[in-house]
Amino acid sequence: MNGGNLSNNLKTKQITNIYSQRFKDRDQQRQQLWQTLCKFYFQNYIKKSSTVIDVAAGYCEFINNIQAKRRIAIDLNPDTKKYAEKKVEVFITSSTKLPIVLNGKADVVFVSNFFEHLDSKHELLETLAAIKKLLKKNGRLMILQPNIRLTREAYWDFVDHSLPITEKSLCEALTLSGYSIQKLKTRFLPYTTSSGLPISPFLIRLYLKLPFAQWIMGKQTFVIATNSVPTNR
Repeated sequence: MNGGNLSNNLKTKQITNIYSQRFKDRDQQRQQLWQTLCKFYFQNYIKKSSTVIDVAAGYCEFINNIQAKRRIAIDLNPDTKKYAEKKVEVFITSSTKLPIVLNGKADVVFVSNFFEHLDSKHELLETLAAIKKLLKKNGRLMILQPNIRLTREAYWDFVDHSLPITEKSLCEALTLSGYSIQKLKTRFLPYTTSSGLPISPFLIRLYLKLPFAQWIMGKQTFVIATNSVPTNR
């Protein structure tokens, strides 16, 4: 076993242990959250005829709840296979070594609450380059990302957060990687579901309709980028 494989195996065990503890009491809340977000928000940007890839899919809350012709989950954690629905394809690999067989297949790639876990800015740029290969021409990359400018010190409340990211650094990384920013919603969702506030489909839908609530409570940034830069700049 080479050093890279050993490092990945250790990281996988850490991921499994951390998430099994962090989310063990919030499964129902998270399911309600993602079912509602997918149906009443994210689905607006995804055609049902699309091929959608969820990078760092985790417990598959997004990919299980989005409607698409082909759904694919990618994660380093082998437990992802347990949570994916039967019709969801699963690949176990790192974000910088995405399956070549999927290159050029995706209409949409979705990434949620992941980039902050990367070890460096170099790894972020490597990941964005790998994702770009998955996308069809004019394919969309959708990112939901905690914003350290908005969360401040709370960003570091999770031991596996390594890379500080703001909306500006994220957009710069995307631009440098050859993407074009189509939508930037700096303040969108609250930082975490562990705030103690009640979660219900009604309250989530109400929140999505109230920009002022998002401005007050939103600590996560939502970005949509395409994999081609316009020529008419």
